[in-house]
Amino acid sequence: MKGDILIIDDNHRRAANQVVNLIFETICGGDKKYVITVAGESGAGKSEVAASIAEILEKENMKCFIFGQDDYFKLPPKTNAKKREEDISWVGMQEVNLDILDKNIKDVLDGKYVITKPLVDFDADKIGEETVNLEDYHVLIAEGTYTTTLKNADTRVFIDRNKLDTLESRKKRAREKQDEFLEKILTIEHEIISKHKALADVIITKEWEAKLNK
Repeated sequence: MKGDILIIDDNHRRAANQVVNLIFETICGGDKKYVITVAGESGAGKSEVAASIAEILEKENMKCFIFGQDDYFKLPPKTNAKKREEDISWVGMQEVNLDILDKNIKDVLDGKYVITKPLVDFDADKIGEETVNLEDYHVLIAEGTYTTTLKNADTRVFIDRNKLDTLESRKKRAREKQDEFLEKILTIEHEIISKHKALADVIITKEWEAKLNK
């Protein structure tokens, strides 16, 4: 998403390094592009961990492309926020074109390397598109709140941090007004996303330790 700001710290890098250590041999042992999802609640550090995983893998000569779920919202950010204010029941997985994200990934896995995907411009509050050629990429990373539910993934990473754990991160990001209405949104999202933890292969704990979800 255009206009997104990442604040990457040592916690994100440490967790990402542990994730890579857990799955590196599996990635190397495959003969097709490898798909990783990074999910969790708002402000959990999904984008930062995904970017850190990509940085580590690219040092091993594995090109990574990151799909941001924010690009796949049905409405642009500010318009979506107004829609939520008008109807809070809009909050949830129905806000996102997860089927299109899944199809974009599946197309690449099927050898259709040139894809056209949505691209959100946060400041302009618009949804455009971009065409990318992913033939030379080894790893695809999809990050976002609901990406654990994507069908076409090899490893699903879940960051186990709730709205209390993410408060400081959300303040630093300063994307949303921290008020009572946001608390309602985060509570709704928590009810949905917390159920996805069971689907994950790797859990990143509140202490930023990555472990297999046994």
